[in-house]
This record gives sequence, C-alpha cells and structure tokens, in this order.
Amino acid sequence: MLILIAILAYLLGSIPFGLLLVRFVRKEDIRAIGSGNIGATNVFRSGAKGLGALTFVLDCLKGYVAVYLAAALMQGSSHGIPPLQNAAAVAALFAVLGHVFPVWLGFKGGKGVATALGVFLAISPLSALVGLGVFAIVFLLSKYVSLSSLVAAVVFPLCALFVFGGRRTLLAQAVIVAIPVIVIVKHHRNIVRLVQGSEYRFGKPKASAA
Repeated sequence: MLILIAILAYLLGSIPFGLLLVRFVRKEDIRAIGSGNIGATNVFRSGAKGLGALTFVLDCLKGYVAVYLAAALMQGSSHGIPPLQNAAAVAALFAVLGHVFPVWLGFKGGKGVATALGVFLAISPLSALVGLGVFAIVFLLSKYVSLSSLVAAVVFPLCALFVFGGRRTLLAQAVIVAIPVIVIVKHHRNIVRLVQGSEYRFGKPKASAA
C-alpha cells in the first residue's frame, strides 16, 4: 500500500501548475522567463500576479490532497495511528519530490515551498501556520522570498517535533526533517546570492538585484 501511495503522491506532486497556467493563459513557457523556475514566485515575478497566486494555491493544495488521500486509503485497510502516520509521511515526501523532480520536465521542477506548506498543513497544521507566520514576518522585514522560505523551513520541523509534536513514528519524524532539508538544498543558489547581496528583493527594480 505504501508503494501505491508513494506513486500516487509523486504523480500528484509532479503536476506543474505554474507551467500549465502560464502556457494556457499567456501562451508562454515560464521556464524561459526570469529564473526559469516553474514555481509561484517566478510566475508572480513574470508579471502574472494572479497566475502566481493561483499557482501557489494549487501547488499547496496538491500537497495537502496527497496526504489526505493517503490517510483515506489507509483507513480503509488498516487501523491505528502508526500506519496512518507512516502513510501520511510517505505521501508528504513523495508529493514534494514530485514537485521538485517532475518526470515530465526532465526532473527539473520547483523548489517545493508551496507544496511543502500543503503537506505540512495536513501533517501538523499548527506548526505549518507558525511557519507561515514566520515567513510573512521575515518577508515584510526583508522583502526576500528566499530568505523567508529558508527561515520558515527551519522553524517548521522545530515546532512539529518539539512544540506540537505528540507521539510520531520514526518515519514521520524523519520526513518532517527531510522535507525542509530538500527545500533548503533547492535554495542553494539563492543562499549564495543572499550572501553576495545580489538576491532579488521584491519592490526593487530588477536591474538593482542583478
């Protein structure tokens, strides 16, 4: 059952909503615009703010739905909290992997922030809301989406494991740590630009961020 859940979650996570929306509405390839990323931030920066917001919502939703469906499948065939937690953890991990490494795009996808938020809302809602709040505060102060995402990625597992933890299986704990690590690693270029002072900051002319 876990293998089936992993496959379904990966396929759901691999749906490139940013690419599809921009191609359908604007007849453009988002991979040829800005950073070339298929995620909501690049769609938003391309000038399609509405599509960027919709991309974020859909990318978040696919993560949430992947975990929800995994739990639904397990409830029909198993009993007890540990199997449900493990199923949710597998779905969460593979939904994010599907977004970051989609088979349809040569395994070149987004950075996983919105999809991670979706799976976290399903796994630990309070921790996800704290992480979202931290993201908002850091963004308001710095105007850096990347920095906000990185800080939130550090805060979430700390909250999920030590503040709103409860009893979790080893697999669930490992996934709660692994997903933020994936998000942070996918931001390695952003980290370099942040250190160099050349990262794009919202509200500033693009030329000044180059």
